[in-house]
Amino acid sequence: MRLLTPALLAAAVLLSACGTTESTSSEPSASGDAGGAITLTDARGKTVELKAPAKKVVSLEWAETEMVLTLGVTPVGAADPEGYATWNAAEALPGDVKDVGKRGEPSVDAIVALEPDLVLMPLARDTAVAEQLEKAVPVVMTKSSDATKNFDRLREDFTLIAKAVGKEAEAKTALAEMDAKLAEGKKAVEAKGATGTPFVMADGWMQGSTVSIRPFGKGSLVSDTAEAVGLVNAWTGEVDAEWGLGATDVEGMTAITDPKTIMVYSASEEDVFTTGLKDNAVWQRLPFTASGKITKLEKGTWTFGGPKSVAVIADQFVKAATS
Repeated sequence: MRLLTPALLAAAVLLSACGTTESTSSEPSASGDAGGAITLTDARGKTVELKAPAKKVVSLEWAETEMVLTLGVTPVGAADPEGYATWNAAEALPGDVKDVGKRGEPSVDAIVALEPDLVLMPLARDTAVAEQLEKAVPVVMTKSSDATKNFDRLREDFTLIAKAVGKEAEAKTALAEMDAKLAEGKKAVEAKGATGTPFVMADGWMQGSTVSIRPFGKGSLVSDTAEAVGLVNAWTGEVDAEWGLGATDVEGMTAITDPKTIMVYSASEEDVFTTGLKDNAVWQRLPFTASGKITKLEKGTWTFGGPKSVAVIADQFVKAATS
């Protein structure tokens, strides 16, 4: 199993969930937009000085990889590009981008060898790696997720990155397109009389014959997206403060009782909802199973991505609720 696939990411998240209220802000210098020096304050609250908008970027998390691609910048290096290709199809990553190691275990030597002028990494990652990298190259940390305000957080992260690479106009366009997609989806849901449709979203993994389920609770980026188009998250179990993710098993899903509930799940690799639960009697009695209101997200739908991923998710939730 690849390190930090959703299964291991879930474990990491649940073990390390420690929500932060640290604000993220950026203050580009007056000359930044014109291609001059830039001063940023990243998610750590640390001031980062760039001599000019970064052109050689290394990204250590898939959301940030997607974001720089959306801004028109192809990173010179990225963490786990093979995994990105499997889990995130919102923005294609060229095959010649160098692999700098796993997201949770990047190679400092491989990154420095690329002589980047900026490394992007999430706040939740090992700060010791950032300290090693900063001996050779500027590092900007993003917040990556915040279950209290994920849309605002996404805008802040995306805008921060845009300023670092001198692409603020492109960022405004991409965010406007995301907002238009959400408004379009909400209108489509309303037109079908589906506003208020309850949903439960999850991914999962299997160890032996045991299927573990990770519900995406209120505050997750997926939940914010689905709610923006008019749906209502039916999962009310405990979730972590950073990602809005919970943990349960098939018996725990019996908390979902509304027969109108639609089930949406992510499985770009192993589909445990089909292979692991198809003959499970409890699963078969769940309301969405009995009604057949189950939608598998398209392969490559990254549930922790940037504006393009949000648009992809919105489209699929609208289709699930209105078809």
